[in-house]
Amino acid sequence: MEKLIIPVDLIQQEQVVLLDGTSPPEARIAMVMIHGRGATAADILSLRTELASEGIAFLAPQAKGNSWYPHTFLAPLASNEPALSNSLSVVGGVLTYLRQQGISSSRVMLFGFSQGACLCLEYAARHARRYAGIVGLSGGLIGPEETPRDYAGSLEGSPVFLGCSTTDFHIPKQRVDDTQVLFEQLGARVTKRLYPNMGHTINDDEINFVQSMVQAAVNQPMNL
Repeated sequence: MEKLIIPVDLIQQEQVVLLDGTSPPEARIAMVMIHGRGATAADILSLRTELASEGIAFLAPQAKGNSWYPHTFLAPLASNEPALSNSLSVVGGVLTYLRQQGISSSRVMLFGFSQGACLCLEYAARHARRYAGIVGLSGGLIGPEETPRDYAGSLEGSPVFLGCSTTDFHIPKQRVDDTQVLFEQLGARVTKRLYPNMGHTINDDEINFVQSMVQAAVNQPMNL
């Protein structure tokens, strides 16, 4: 495991990112892994052993204070600023670094759990383009119900996986449903799986599905 320090120009700061797996210049794809509230980059990166395949660069940025924004993801957007915008810029900074290493967004998978899922889903919606995959486990788009969702661009058929409990204390089922609808409107191919009475966690079925996404991404043409 390697520790990178990358610049995030928009917020004029340096960001710690853990790197594991294949070196980016030699990687077929990259997976950007976003940890949840109270967790660490090392925590989310530990899942790489269950998702491993040859030719993947795994990158996990570390949130300051182990949190990407201070309040619930359902709170008014302004109440989570400037942390929310700064954190979205961190995700963008990692993608900029990967682009400099020769990995375009079409060869990048975004993977997040809980608060990290919310962050990566919101980033993808705000920066719609072709991705190798987008995985949001126990998360949804950020903001209260009345938040305008006037996202621009197209996800160009990017595969998206949403997995969550039907009774998650933190993530209302309706928000997962609404996120599916929005991503389909943006042109994504969405698979959603809701698990009855599961806790706020990641289950084997979700891991197995993400493994299939990873393998499909690894096997895609390098010039896609």
